[in-house]
Amino acid sequence: MTTWNQLLGQPAETPTPGTLAAGFVAPVTDLGLIAFTGDDSATFLHSQLTNDVEHLGANDVRLAGYCSPKGRLLASFLMWKDEQSIYLQLASDIQPAVQKRLQMFVLRAKTKAADVTQARVTLGLGGALAEAVLQTWFDALPPAPYTKLDHPLGTLLRVADAFGAPRYLWLALPETVATVAPELADRLVVAGNDAWRLSDIHAGVPLIAAATQEQFVPQMINFELLGGVNFKKGCYPGQEIVARSQYLGKLKRRTALATIDAAGIAAGSEVFTPADPGQPCGMVVNAVPNGAGGVDALVEMKLDALEAGDVRAGAADGPALKFQPLPYVLDKLDV
Repeated sequence: MTTWNQLLGQPAETPTPGTLAAGFVAPVTDLGLIAFTGDDSATFLHSQLTNDVEHLGANDVRLAGYCSPKGRLLASFLMWKDEQSIYLQLASDIQPAVQKRLQMFVLRAKTKAADVTQARVTLGLGGALAEAVLQTWFDALPPAPYTKLDHPLGTLLRVADAFGAPRYLWLALPETVATVAPELADRLVVAGNDAWRLSDIHAGVPLIAAATQEQFVPQMINFELLGGVNFKKGCYPGQEIVARSQYLGKLKRRTALATIDAAGIAAGSEVFTPADPGQPCGMVVNAVPNGAGGVDALVEMKLDALEAGDVRAGAADGPALKFQPLPYVLDKLDV
């Protein structure tokens, strides 16, 4: 019988996109979780983040960003709420600093931030079999991407689809996960953090971590195409620059999905074009081994470089980026 400790272990081999498309479960341990609790939580976060928090519904899940005054992303979040708190899920390597920074601006607002990462186990599920496996315990599932439901067995978030199938984050108590682990391991490929991150990359959903803080205006990583920016809400740090990029055509950069046949390419790596070998044309946002000796990556770059198609990793004569279609339309934002 598979125990929770075995389920938590990393797989013997790096899963491929094809393996994940069939159906997988991944204990996700590289994400932190902040809970904001108090009467002014929604108002406070609404004034800090790129998305609407005041009208966040009980069944809603949203992406949101936290920007510097210069409009550069300090963090990207998955956001939802329950009756007590509003939750921000983010990369664990930046959570303490981001939580501390947000707390600094609370001032007299009636809200308090707490690290609740260890309160629940987070499981990522996706691929063709994920829905049927979840229906073993859930009579109903969240009906669309970026919706959720609360259940005696935990909170189930549906996030962006990948590999032509829904994906879910299941936040549950350790004892619940120990109970369901044998069934999960029997019916799905057991994977780890890289598998969940690979599915995020194929969903076109970026994650800001330590290597890429303050590198990107939200639109550079397609964040508004994913619903992570609300242009009708009030002010927040960097809002003027984000809005100017949207409406005045100042931004001519986007993020693309690519396969790179080289190991060692990581978030923060620069990319180049042979036409301008001395100047990087972009940066890797996220990259994960793809099981074929290389990586699949989300790469931010100049639109003219993307349109030319000849982009290299690390240097102008480095390994070529082989572009793949994103699961959403890549608006050029060239107005």
